[in-house]
Amino acid sequence: MKNTELPAVEGGTPVRKNRLPFSPPYIDNREIESVVKVMESGWVTRGPVCEEFEKRLSEYTGSPYCLVLNSATAGLFLALKVVGVGEGDEVITTPYTFAATANSVIHCGARPVFADIERDSFCISPEEIKKKVGRKTKAIIPVHFGGRPAEIDEISKIADNYNLTVIEDAAHAIGAFYRGRKIGSGNNIAVFSFHAVKNLTTAEGGAIALKDESLFRLLKLYSLHGQSKDAFKKLQAGGWEYDIELPGYKFNMTDIQAAIGIEQLKKLDDNIKIRKRIANRYTDFFRSYSFIKVSSCEEYNECAWHLYPILIDFTDLKIDKKHLINAIWEEGISLNVHYKPVHMMSYYSKTFGYKPEDFPVSYRVYKEEVSLPIYPGMSDKDVDDVIIAFKKIFDYYYSR
Repeated sequence: MKNTELPAVEGGTPVRKNRLPFSPPYIDNREIESVVKVMESGWVTRGPVCEEFEKRLSEYTGSPYCLVLNSATAGLFLALKVVGVGEGDEVITTPYTFAATANSVIHCGARPVFADIERDSFCISPEEIKKKVGRKTKAIIPVHFGGRPAEIDEISKIADNYNLTVIEDAAHAIGAFYRGRKIGSGNNIAVFSFHAVKNLTTAEGGAIALKDESLFRLLKLYSLHGQSKDAFKKLQAGGWEYDIELPGYKFNMTDIQAAIGIEQLKKLDDNIKIRKRIANRYTDFFRSYSFIKVSSCEEYNECAWHLYPILIDFTDLKIDKKHLINAIWEEGISLNVHYKPVHMMSYYSKTFGYKPEDFPVSYRVYKEEVSLPIYPGMSDKDVDDVIIAFKKIFDYYYSR
C-alpha cells in the first residue's frame, strides 16, 4: 500500500533548514543598473531600448525579424491571427503544455485539437499529428517542452503536405538547437517567453521570431492598437498625428523590461551551460534507480534545460506522487509538476468532453512526472542537497 500518512522520513533531520526554491530569476546588479538608467531617461514604455532588444534577439536567434511583447501568450495569439486562424478553424497542438498554448487558439475563435506526446521527449508526436489533420485544420503548434526541441522537420513536412502553418511554441527553448539550427532561426514562426522563471526573463514578456517581413509589420501593427506610429515615433517626428490602421491590441513590451532582457541575453549561454552541468549531475545520480526515467536530449539536438523532469514508476515505492513531493518538501527542497495536461483542466474537459485517458501517453506522464530545481543560482551544495533528499526518501520508501 502507498503511504498516505507520513509526509517524510520519521524522526529524521531535514536535509536543509533554509528552503531551496524551485526556480527564482537569475538577476544581479547589471539588470538593476539597466532599469535605473531607463527610469532616469524619462522614457519607460516602448521605445529605443525595445528596438535594441529586438535587434539583439535577431542576432542571437538568427531570425531576420523579432518583435518583443508583454507575453508569449500574446505572441501565440497574434501569430495565429496574422496567419488567418479564426472562427471555425482547428489548430493541432499538444495537451502536455501550459494552458496558454491552447487558450490562444480559443481566443482566435478556433478549436484546439490535441495530439498525444512521445513519452521519451514529452513533445508532440508527429505520428499523432497525422491522425488529427482534418478539413478544418489551419495550423500546428508544437511545444519545445522544457527546452528540448520537438521534431520540427517531421512536423514541417506534415504541414507542407496539407498546406498548414507551423507556429513553434518556444516558450521554454530560447538558446536550444535543433539539428544544428538555433530555435527561432528556421522557416516557422517561433514564440518565446520571458516570464520570471524562464532562462531569459524580463519579469513578464515574450517575443516572436520570424522571416516574413510583411507578417512582421502586421504583427507590429496589431501589437500596439493598430497605430501607424507609436508614441516614441510621434515624439521623434515632432508631431501628434497618427492613424489607426486596424483595431489592434495592447501587447507591447516596455523599455524597462527590454533593459532587463538585454542584460539577460548577454549571459544566456552561460546560464544554459550551468543548467546543463546540473542536469548531468542529476542524470548520473538517477540512472542508478531502475524505477526512474531521466530526461535527455537527442545527440543531434542541444537542450536549453529550462526544466529537468523525471518520470517515476511508483509501483515499487511505498508512497505516491503527491506524498513524495510532500516528503521532499519536508527535506527543504521545492519541486514542481509540468504539467497537468490541458485536456484534464475543467474548462477543456467540460467544453469538449475530454477524459484523462483520451491521451494515454500524456496522462501516464502526468502521473509519473516530477520537475527538479535547475537554475544558474544553484551551488554545488544545493545540487548535492537535492540528490541527498531523493536518496533519503527512496531508501526509506523503496519496497525491496
